[in-house]
Amino acid sequence: MSIDVRKRNPTSLLAGLLAVAAIHCSGCRVLAPVPIHVESQQMAPELVDSKSPQVELGRPQPIIDGIGWVVGIPNKIILWDRRIDRHKISEQTIDSTVDYLQANNLPHVKVRANQYNPLDDWHRLTQNKVVAWPWRYSLGALSVAGEAIFPGRIVGGDHFNPFTQTIHLYSDVPAVALHEAAHAKDFTRRTYQGTYAASYLFVPLWHETHASQDVFAYLEEREDRAGLVEANRILYPAYGTYVGSTVGNFFPAYSAPLYYTGLIAGHINGRMLNRELEQQMPSEVLASSEPVALRPSETESF
Repeated sequence: MSIDVRKRNPTSLLAGLLAVAAIHCSGCRVLAPVPIHVESQQMAPELVDSKSPQVELGRPQPIIDGIGWVVGIPNKIILWDRRIDRHKISEQTIDSTVDYLQANNLPHVKVRANQYNPLDDWHRLTQNKVVAWPWRYSLGALSVAGEAIFPGRIVGGDHFNPFTQTIHLYSDVPAVALHEAAHAKDFTRRTYQGTYAASYLFVPLWHETHASQDVFAYLEEREDRAGLVEANRILYPAYGTYVGSTVGNFFPAYSAPLYYTGLIAGHINGRMLNRELEQQMPSEVLASSEPVALRPSETESF
């Protein structure tokens, strides 16, 4: 019996194709552990020689952070983790970030953990002369203005700003922090960092792939099984949203179903990979290697 696909809803067809791909790729290492290869680093001397601490924590603001936690509920649901946009960063997440920055020689990168400081970000923008001034005072100025007008302490959204070389953290998830730090590593090896930043507006999947693959390579090199479990569970669905959005750019009318199909496919793939990890290492051993605060049954998922 033949099926006339011409009568099918295009949305169903596109979602179906992604679903089939997800089934066939379940357990596939789409994000292979490939470290970012760095031959040379481009850093602004003014940022390297900065006397301010590399990591700065925002002062607790219960009301503001409470509002931010509520605003971040959709992101918590999307990645199925209460720690997303938590607005309270633990010492473990900070330590993981600092270890990565030190291991990859990134002394010029600032980490703002739930901190709002647009004036200092503007100062860092003017100092980051590795990025050509036309990019700094166009896209760079807009990025700093956006962070000032829409403060992350309320709207959330972990990200790396290449124009100020600053990691903004609002989630208490080491895998997310490492991913943003990997973006910093990727940008530092680029000669034309402003152009590379502008290209993110059109091909973000390229940047996201490099960053995520580097995180998996870093965790594998350190034999951090608990970190790999977390990365599979968080980075794969996050990556799926970028895949869905990229495909959706070619089919704007169906961007929403494609986005969520990519998200679901990422969740499936990440959990299948974790099942393989559990088979390689007994669950008791895997659980005992995790800090108590990060065990899935207690704080990770809903």
